[in-house]
Amino acid sequence: MRTEDLLAAIATGLWRWDSVSGAVSYDAEAARLVGLPAEPVTLPEAAARACFHPADWLEIKAIVDLAVAEGTLAEARLRIVDEKGTVLRTVRTRSRPIARGGSEDGYYLLGTLQEVPDPLPGTSAAGPPITGDWRRNREAFLLDAGRALAEAMSTAEVLRVAAGLSMPGFSPEGLAVFGVQGERISVIGHHGPRPGADHPFHDIALGTDYPAAEVVRTGRAVYLPTPEEYRGRFPAAWSLGRPRKRRSWAFLPLIVAGRTIGAWMAGFAHPVSFSPDERSVLTTIARMLAQALSRTALQETERELADGLQRSMLPASKPDIPGLTVAARYVPTGGGLQVGDWYDVIGLPSGRTALVIGDVQGHDVHAAGIMGQLRIAVRAYASEGHHPDAVLSRASRFLAGLSALDGPDGPDGPDGRYGPRFATCLYMEVDPVAGTLDIARAGHPDPAVRLADGTMMIRPTAGGLPLGIDPDTDYPTTRVVLEPGETLLMCTDGLIETGGHDLETGWDRIRKVFERPATLTDDPGALPSHGLGSDDLEALADSLVQAVHGPPSHHTTGPLADRREDDIALLLIRREAEVCLVGPGSAPVRRTAVTVAQAEPERIAGTRQQLRDMLHDWADPDQVESAVLMLSELVTNVLVHTDGDALLVAEVSGRHGSRRLRLDVADSSDELPHRRRPGELASSGRGLLLLEMLADNWGVDPRGDGKCIWYELYEASPNARPDPAADGSAPRA
Repeated sequence: MRTEDLLAAIATGLWRWDSVSGAVSYDAEAARLVGLPAEPVTLPEAAARACFHPADWLEIKAIVDLAVAEGTLAEARLRIVDEKGTVLRTVRTRSRPIARGGSEDGYYLLGTLQEVPDPLPGTSAAGPPITGDWRRNREAFLLDAGRALAEAMSTAEVLRVAAGLSMPGFSPEGLAVFGVQGERISVIGHHGPRPGADHPFHDIALGTDYPAAEVVRTGRAVYLPTPEEYRGRFPAAWSLGRPRKRRSWAFLPLIVAGRTIGAWMAGFAHPVSFSPDERSVLTTIARMLAQALSRTALQETERELADGLQRSMLPASKPDIPGLTVAARYVPTGGGLQVGDWYDVIGLPSGRTALVIGDVQGHDVHAAGIMGQLRIAVRAYASEGHHPDAVLSRASRFLAGLSALDGPDGPDGPDGRYGPRFATCLYMEVDPVAGTLDIARAGHPDPAVRLADGTMMIRPTAGGLPLGIDPDTDYPTTRVVLEPGETLLMCTDGLIETGGHDLETGWDRIRKVFERPATLTDDPGALPSHGLGSDDLEALADSLVQAVHGPPSHHTTGPLADRREDDIALLLIRREAEVCLVGPGSAPVRRTAVTVAQAEPERIAGTRQQLRDMLHDWADPDQVESAVLMLSELVTNVLVHTDGDALLVAEVSGRHGSRRLRLDVADSSDELPHRRRPGELASSGRGLLLLEMLADNWGVDPRGDGKCIWYELYEASPNARPDPAADGSAPRA
């Protein structure tokens, strides 16, 4: 007898569903059972769906998805309806997925249909009905669990979320997550009354006769609804583990991208039948748990890689420079690998020390590799004894050569290679004895100096393009004198611009923190403390970072619409204060020195701004503008009428409210200036007239190698200004 005839004799039909085309095929008996003419037929999915009750169709779809995932039978009851929605009969279907030949994506679902007789009066159909409230609770639980697992940022958090899951209607009494390493599986997290590391299945071989090991080997879930079934299927595991406090167990594989990364066990203190709905919930949780564990493991690996790479790129110990105190910070805040900024302290053959800070474009793997190579190259060039300008020139050619090897295409280009990258850098050669800093800058923010009285000034320095853009770029060197008691800050743009700030507002934010340690009392005439120890410099570094990352930073965001997040690297250098600078009865001194070369007339604008910063708390704003105007006139005269450079030294001394500004501009020319009477249309000849009109005192001092023109302004009115002799330097007219 044929199979079809045998199935027809017991009123059982055959059907098949193609997952690729969606076509559903019925034999004659199956067609009769679903309300169609009793003959073989193939229908599209929409027509086949019309034969079933809508709620039952959705239920069978979920059960089929579960069977496909687990490789098990799908069994359900379906109500057959006519065109008006009247229920004709109830059928039971059992089906199994079968892979399509030559296709990895699709499958056939082959099953049977059999009519279910109506229950006798006083009895109910087998199996508890699935109510709408239960479904809604299940959906809400899955949404909450999915959100909690998605927000977990570490493996420990994922395991903590998994331990706290309370499933609707059948909450487990104990949970365990098994991880796979080579040929062994071990418990990486658990919840409930489970033994510790001394449990026989805490760390076992993959071939052990244990449910979790079988799940990992086969990739199929194992459901054990009763202790008898557990003992019958896994007698060795039952006798060793003695899990007699629980009545049901579910072991599910944790699969990501077709690879089994572990297993999840849920143990129940009450009997659970593991109906299709219950298995569906458990399978969904296992999928979300596997994805969360895989994601956090990858993030932890990236963080470990980034931290290890960054640690290898930073100095191994705190730099020790005689006469200087140094504090450094590196805070990764950007995305990706969080690697791109770096700093270094390099001992030079001359006995001096080089300090370098830089920022490579991007935060991906390529940027991390470039950062490491560039740091090594800068250290090598510096160790050879090259001056700052030569170090940056060579580093720029080196980086341009790396970009040439990468090619012109970006990461999404046709050849899939990374495009050219650039880097900003600030290189500084320090002479701690003389206090001189020779600075070369490649597109990097200027350094800032906190003067002896606590005032912050940005030190404009000459610079060139970022490294790697033009291999033939020159990087001029600027010499800055760091006076005893002064502190210099060099940082990457992450400290300035993070939080939606631009350069102007970012420096204003830094100024509030940088100047704070000098403001010890409310008395304007009180002396600030200059005996700051290394701990105070470390505290200042922490305060600068806190201003960007701490709670106050969220209330003082910058004017930009987007919050630019970036890594932060900073170096603080303080020259040890001399006792004679600040003693009893003396006043703090602000001093700055700038050289404006013949080939750099554009630096006059930066010098004017530097003087404004130096006089930011001067009592009379008109005097500040007069001081800036006279500075511009004196420096311009040197560049126009001589062949040498202009050396400018500005000094503010005295107590707040009665201070004196003295500004010297020296050059190498022996020709002394003389007064002229320019006409109304003359474009020059007014320099000395301006000094005579605006300065409280001025003069010209001949020197052996040139001359010095100076002027003085007093903060108080002429009637209240201090006796020049009291300061030890009487002005000369």
